[in-house]
Amino acid sequence: MKISRIGGIIAAASIKRTKPLLKVGSISVIQRIVISYQQAGIFPIVVVTGAEEYEVRYQLSGYGVIFIRNEDSESAELFESVKLGLEYLQGKCDRVVFAPVNVPMFTADTLRVLLSEEGGIVTPSYKGCGGHPVVIAEGVIPDILAFEGEGGLRSAMAAMPEYRKVVSVPDPGVTITISDGEQLQELLAEHNHALLHPRVQLSLERESSFFNPRIKLLLYLIHDTHSVRSACDRMALSYGKAWNMLNKLEEETGFPIVERKHGGKRGGSTTLTQQGLKFLRAWIQFEDRVFCFTQAEFVSLFHDSGLIS
Repeated sequence: MKISRIGGIIAAASIKRTKPLLKVGSISVIQRIVISYQQAGIFPIVVVTGAEEYEVRYQLSGYGVIFIRNEDSESAELFESVKLGLEYLQGKCDRVVFAPVNVPMFTADTLRVLLSEEGGIVTPSYKGCGGHPVVIAEGVIPDILAFEGEGGLRSAMAAMPEYRKVVSVPDPGVTITISDGEQLQELLAEHNHALLHPRVQLSLERESSFFNPRIKLLLYLIHDTHSVRSACDRMALSYGKAWNMLNKLEEETGFPIVERKHGGKRGGSTTLTQQGLKFLRAWIQFEDRVFCFTQAEFVSLFHDSGLIS
């Protein structure tokens, strides 16, 4: 199912090279990237885990992200995680944004600039130095997945010059990594300022809330995996709580959301009903429209008036 215009990948698998829970300011580097992605309206966000996996899942369990484990995290190369994320999002989004967890200081404004550009592969450059995040169009994903040469994503992109577009941006965060400790701290205040954004969490309610972003992600993952248990694993949600949420949703909407199939050679499965899928698609469209309206109104009422710089 083509679920959205833009999906996101964060590679945080390599035990030897990544520090997803490293704090910069009061939050971790992986939280910074997730927030920047969400500010730019990116959904779904896939986190390829490995390093400090259980702690990462716990810390991000309320952020509405999807977890995919790189089973070879002991010796994982970055490109392996890129491929895992692209394989998962292939066919689900028009474009995919990728960033390694070790490059946490780019801003949502930079993301918006990159996403406004056309091109199969759009990369940022700061003072002549290339960096992250990288925006990849759906049509280029098969070529990247098929690349078997050495040098990882950098070499894969270099082998496709006809798709490349380099965009100069005034954001040093696209090149700063967690190994640049002094520069990270120097950029902290500016990046925290860039994190300022209106946060609108939509829900459906009667006497109490029965649909929210967490249940939206659960429905999407059930549609994708045909399994409530697999969906729960992908989003760090308990199995029992998931069924409580689904039962409550069906009770409040008055129609079946999921269809349970028992037995068979491959065991049972759970899928969305036609009404459930229609409900999910309508909600995602509604949420996207509200997001775009909120961002525009925030800029008009606060930035343009000089209340917030």
